[in-house]
Amino acid sequence: MIISKKWLGQYMDLSDITIEEMAERITDAGLEVEGVAHMSSGSKLVIGKVLSCEAHPDSDHLHVCQVDLGDTSEQIVCGAPNVAAGQKVIVARVGAKLPDGEIKAGMIRGQASNGMICSLLELGVDAHMLSEESKNGIEVLDEDAPVGNEDPLGYLGLDDAILDVGLTPNRNDCMAAWSMALETGAILHKEVTLPYEEGSANIGTPTKLKVSSETEKCPLFLGKVINHVTIKPSPKWMKELLMAAGMKSINNVVDISNIVMLETGQPLHFYDINAIPAQEITVKDHQACTYTALDGVDYALTDDDIVITTEGKPIGIAGIMGGDDSKIEDTTSGIIIEAAIFHHVAIRNTARRLNLNTDASVRYQKGIEPMATFKAMDRAVALLREYADADGIEETVQYGDNHYTPVAFDVNLDSINKLLGTTFAEAEVMQVLEDLHFAPSKQGENIHVCIPSYRTDISMEADIAEEIIRILGYDRLPSTLPYMPATLGALDKRQRMRRRVRDILSNLGYNEAVSYSLVSKKHIEDAILPCSQDIVEMASPMSEDRRYVRNSLLPSLLGCIAYNQARNQHDVALFEISNVYGNHHVEERLAVAASGALQKNRWQKFSVDVDFYTLKGLAESMLEALGFSNNRIRVQENKLDTKHFHPYRSAELYLGKELLGIFGEIHPAMAKEYAIDDVYGMELNLEVLLNNKASKVKFIEVSKYPSVSRDLALVVKEDVKVADILNSIRKNGKLGKENIIQNVEVFDVYTGEHVEEGHKSIALSINFQSNERTLKDKEINEIFDKILETLKHDVDAQLRA
Repeated sequence: MIISKKWLGQYMDLSDITIEEMAERITDAGLEVEGVAHMSSGSKLVIGKVLSCEAHPDSDHLHVCQVDLGDTSEQIVCGAPNVAAGQKVIVARVGAKLPDGEIKAGMIRGQASNGMICSLLELGVDAHMLSEESKNGIEVLDEDAPVGNEDPLGYLGLDDAILDVGLTPNRNDCMAAWSMALETGAILHKEVTLPYEEGSANIGTPTKLKVSSETEKCPLFLGKVINHVTIKPSPKWMKELLMAAGMKSINNVVDISNIVMLETGQPLHFYDINAIPAQEITVKDHQACTYTALDGVDYALTDDDIVITTEGKPIGIAGIMGGDDSKIEDTTSGIIIEAAIFHHVAIRNTARRLNLNTDASVRYQKGIEPMATFKAMDRAVALLREYADADGIEETVQYGDNHYTPVAFDVNLDSINKLLGTTFAEAEVMQVLEDLHFAPSKQGENIHVCIPSYRTDISMEADIAEEIIRILGYDRLPSTLPYMPATLGALDKRQRMRRRVRDILSNLGYNEAVSYSLVSKKHIEDAILPCSQDIVEMASPMSEDRRYVRNSLLPSLLGCIAYNQARNQHDVALFEISNVYGNHHVEERLAVAASGALQKNRWQKFSVDVDFYTLKGLAESMLEALGFSNNRIRVQENKLDTKHFHPYRSAELYLGKELLGIFGEIHPAMAKEYAIDDVYGMELNLEVLLNNKASKVKFIEVSKYPSVSRDLALVVKEDVKVADILNSIRKNGKLGKENIIQNVEVFDVYTGEHVEEGHKSIALSINFQSNERTLKDKEINEIFDKILETLKHDVDAQLRA
């Protein structure tokens, strides 16, 4: 927010405080003043009159001037091309200190020069505020300039200082000069008087003007016809305030629209009445077209942009800039005033796309106070009547409503003091609330406050406490240690599992990856077991590759594999633990992706490549270490997702009856799309593990009794699964209360000669061992016979001859 001391001085007495002290007090109260700048500077200046101007005898561009300074006359050599006799000018006397140095008497090519005739640039005025004529020569004052006046900067309104106030997101109200004045008055404890007369616009004869909106992006629109205005220069005070705000004066009517916007924070737009002969204004969207704005540039509008129209034709880009075909001209005799509320997101999107960040659009984007629309209309009518001879005023027409409800509630001083750790007295708290215009009143033990419409950031007692301490001063907060109950630091169940999984996978040689949670449409389409069908799309994405919040992890890891393989790193083993999202749904997932060799020794020409069984063993080992034994885990043929996984080299993993995840070889078609080769992946839903109780992982002493191994060769049909054979064997391992089958291992699968067609031979080794005693042959033989009977019954297995 840019505001000057002179502007604030219109509303309160600031004669007893410097601009630097103001900046410090405002910063201490929570609104950081990022800079203080003087509009101009210079000492020993005076208004003079050029009595004569002769060409320098020894130069082709210098002039020798005799200048009347009121109390004396001095000869000054001047190099400005526009200096001439009879002009009123600004003169820096000998000894004057200017931004670029000190003025000294001297001889310039043989001619005495006692001072300098100044341009505004030489006095430190911002070049952006100057015309080309002012930039290229000395400043020529008007005929009424008093010769001998020793405050020429004050005469020009340049004796002002500018505050650049950095606003926090919750204080958008201070984008308005009136609100900033009320804030400053509260901080400095000064009485503030605003030039606002409520209801000034509630006058006028019946009107034919009709206003409406066909879009939800415009909830409120005010229109008012003023049939007669006089276009002329603005008053001096208005020009000076606009200059301090970084705006150029155009004419009285246009300047009034800008002044009202700066005062109230509500952008206005004035239309030439002749440009809207039908006296009908409609706000619309879905009006894609090319439109020429006030700056003369053609802008391509889309269906999302809000457009002001009349008779179906655009006359302005809502909330951003008016049109070239309805602007105020020197020939304008009447105007139509627009004051409206537009949806801030729509204005931001349009301004960003068109690269058109105007003063109006910035205010709409940050938010406008609910009653500013009506205040701005009142203020505009009052100024137009006073400075533009406004006449033929018609009644205000309104579409929609601002849906504003005044905010009022009770606060308790004891609660506030307890929250702040202070002992503020009631009298000083009441004074702060009065200064903030919160209309405090005692209600028993409480204080009732009524929040002004411009303070949209105040809604509860904690907000009032914050206002009190920032106005009274943060230095009044006592230095105390916070009272906190002692708590035992510990990890919760989710944190323990996450750390344990990280440790297990890291110890097995896998590296943890951290990839972006924001992904492209491609990653969403390739989701593995998506956590929700309702994907989360960013309202304002950084790019198309970061538009969606991911609902699966594995596609991100495949991108990491592709990155490595493209750089000749083919032996990669990665895992990632992260959340995936849907609308109103979050799941924690584990993804693993690996390619190339898991172990390799070039000297011994030894290599173990990653395959289906690598991930199967990884999953089983990890789950067993977490307390989920193999008898609770079930692996079955993958029928859920054969689009992203190889249909014959992948499997579904279950914990009990709940689907835990999918693992296996990535489908060749998907691998081609990601530019990867021979990659195996797995994605598990860790929520399933968290929702199931894990068994305690116990230490089991190595048995001191001998083990017995029996080999078995079976012939079964080709469609029989080895897992079914293993389950049949294991369920016969009981000897009393002890399970003596310690391990079953497949060491050969054979089809071909000596095996019936449609059948296969499977060779297994069964390991028997007790933890309590040495097993007898008779006991082992009995169990072995039971195994053969069960295999015959369950899978129709025959001993191979």
